[in-house]
Amino acid sequence: MGLYYIIKMKRLALITTHPIQYNAPFYKLLTERGKVRLKVFYTWPQAIEGFDDPDFGTKVKWDIPLLEGYDWEAVNNVSKKPSSKKWGGIDCPNLIDKINAYQPDAVMVYGWNLKSHFHVMRHFKNHTPVWFFGDSTLLDEKPGWRKWIRRLWLTWVYRHIDRAFYVGSNNKAYFIAHGLKEEQLVFFPHAVDNERFFDNEERQYEKRAQQMRKELGFQENDNVILFAGKLEVKKDPLLLLAAVQQVNTTTDRSVKLLFVGNGPLESELRARTVNNPYVKFLPFQNQSIMPVVYRLGNVFCLPSRGPGETWGLAVNEAMACGRPVIVSNQVGCAVDLIMDNINGKIVYAGDRNSVISAIAEIEPVSLSQMGRQSAIHVIKWNYAKKAEAVENAIHDR
Repeated sequence: MGLYYIIKMKRLALITTHPIQYNAPFYKLLTERGKVRLKVFYTWPQAIEGFDDPDFGTKVKWDIPLLEGYDWEAVNNVSKKPSSKKWGGIDCPNLIDKINAYQPDAVMVYGWNLKSHFHVMRHFKNHTPVWFFGDSTLLDEKPGWRKWIRRLWLTWVYRHIDRAFYVGSNNKAYFIAHGLKEEQLVFFPHAVDNERFFDNEERQYEKRAQQMRKELGFQENDNVILFAGKLEVKKDPLLLLAAVQQVNTTTDRSVKLLFVGNGPLESELRARTVNNPYVKFLPFQNQSIMPVVYRLGNVFCLPSRGPGETWGLAVNEAMACGRPVIVSNQVGCAVDLIMDNINGKIVYAGDRNSVISAIAEIEPVSLSQMGRQSAIHVIKWNYAKKAEAVENAIHDR
């Protein structure tokens, strides 16, 4: 690649809070493709080396590289309580100056509801193309006047962007409901690093998972339902536990359950399963072991009732591991990733009988075939398509 081409390459400034495992591989790939010059501005530098997660009850520091292979800069955040979850948690007085110094051809902002991120949107509107990424949906909307007040507010917010990058069907509907036109929308599929979860002779994920299952006390032919994530109300692990217990007591099926993670409901879940041989627990597991963890179950289940389960990237990961999935209709990815009775089932959020039926109806003999369909389908949701979306948009194709 010659010096002239590097100088002429279109520049993208990407504004986000901190490195996460779902985004860093995409930034690296976009850089490697060499069609866009990317620079990521991190607005929560305090979290770059890990952050305290009150739900997990520990400091989270991912054990895979998140800062390699792309250009990035940590921007000074002067907030007294830095956070990605509240407006004043991201306060970076020199962020706009930093972006201007980079002279981008487009500015892509991840999330508007943070002080400095919104200031960037307002500042660059009508000067530099403003792109927006967020995966919100309408799934949690409740009828009433508050809904329409929020709709009016968000319609005004999104007048400050030129393009919205939507991750799937529910997210697209959200943007359209808030005034964006079809020509402003760019498909930007929610994806994980699929290749990292695929198995091969060297990795032997399946073999390692079988050994871990034995160590947990599961038998080779046990039908294990896996829940992996925060043990919190919105993900509804209590409903999943009740459903599995009822399947085991009222049908001729024998189902085991494995919870992987920590969270506010952990104590209650454990109390409800004292001396229950059907239910096992593992604490929070880091990224490098997750391709094995997802294979501990025969079926992955995310029965979330919300609010806030905007997509559910754990579903992508489980599918990349070749597992059937049971997902509630309140999970944003359900309509795009779940092909009912082909690679899994969609259940009704909060409806225990719906979950019971899904568990009981999936035949053990069909699990492998459904798992293969999951792996085939999730390949379509990949980082290369995300990169192409950015490249086409910045070159106005």
